[in-house]
Amino acid sequence: MTTAGRTGLPKTDPIAFRKAGPGAFISSWKNLFWVLVAVVALTYGWRVTQVDFVNLVVNLPRAERIVSGLLRPDILAQATEQTTVTTPLPIGAAAGAEPSSAAVGSGRLVVTPGAVTPAAPLTVAVNGVEPDSEVTFWLVDPSNNARPIRRNERTDTQGNASVTFTLPDSLAPGAYGVRADLSVALGRWQLTDTFVLSAQKMVETIFLALMGTFFAMLVSIPLSFLGARNLMLGSRVGWLVYSFVRTIFNVLRSIETLILAVIMAVVVGLGPFAGVMAIVIHSIGAMGKLYSEAIESIDPGPIEAITATGANRVQVILFAVVPQVVPQFLSFTMYRWDINVRLSTVIGLVGGGGIGFLLIQYINLLQWNQAGAALWMIGAIVILMDYASATIRARLV
Repeated sequence: MTTAGRTGLPKTDPIAFRKAGPGAFISSWKNLFWVLVAVVALTYGWRVTQVDFVNLVVNLPRAERIVSGLLRPDILAQATEQTTVTTPLPIGAAAGAEPSSAAVGSGRLVVTPGAVTPAAPLTVAVNGVEPDSEVTFWLVDPSNNARPIRRNERTDTQGNASVTFTLPDSLAPGAYGVRADLSVALGRWQLTDTFVLSAQKMVETIFLALMGTFFAMLVSIPLSFLGARNLMLGSRVGWLVYSFVRTIFNVLRSIETLILAVIMAVVVGLGPFAGVMAIVIHSIGAMGKLYSEAIESIDPGPIEAITATGANRVQVILFAVVPQVVPQFLSFTMYRWDINVRLSTVIGLVGGGGIGFLLIQYINLLQWNQAGAALWMIGAIVILMDYASATIRARLV
């Protein structure tokens, strides 16, 4: 059952189609052919992309540490007071010497015995310091290079902590030392160094996107008038210019920003300037296309009126075209800046500067709490930028 549309072409009655069921669709050989094509494409795609949901489920627990770190971003930490003290430990001397000690905070660092030979047992302890403090013990060689003995130990309720271990037998005799780094909580919270560094890089990211958008705007606005069909198709030369400019827009728009960032990092070196240039090149194509389409959609009435007064081409553009497109140009520019902020966080992963460059370092070092701080900051800034951009664009247009 069909009904005639406005164009006179028959179209399927949806009620009759539902009553007929799925068989009505596949009864046509053409429809059946396209169904088979879709099935073959999905089957081949499944094989080529090696989809394996069973493997995903089996290995999902491996992501627990990653998810846990990302959900606990390194943003706030208790303020601490750091104290460091070192006591001498001769290695290679006769064993059995009196313990070596030094004052640390309100207590003492004690090393027993005070002189040892390689492969001998050694006890390192702190006594009488602040309870529930964090302490790390280090063995310092004669060249003042420190190797960890035990990291992030906690003192008990009496402020004591100790560790006993056997010295490596490969140690060369000499004047060694034992160092204790004591971290005492002061009872107040403060922003972590990770948060401060991420905030600095986020500011760099925002201005990276701003400069990229600004320079792209300076180039794309003049080109957009040359790429507008309604302004350029009056002559053969105009058609050639129009086609050339639109081709440039399409080519620049088709190159992925990450690829441009890699290329520019090779050309100008790693850093935010490489990211700026990548955004400039890509945004010229994207913004030029938007600007040109805005010009093509203007009301032709003012153009005809000003042309009738004998105005030249430049006067027509200044007094008939520009006043109509300024609000849209501002709106598109704000929208593009919003997009470029998100792009800037990604191009930093390949050396384009900004917070993305910091994020990839955290990921490579498996510092998921620090990576979580950077990711949460990126999300918050993108949401704020999107809201601010939408508000400004709503008022301009």
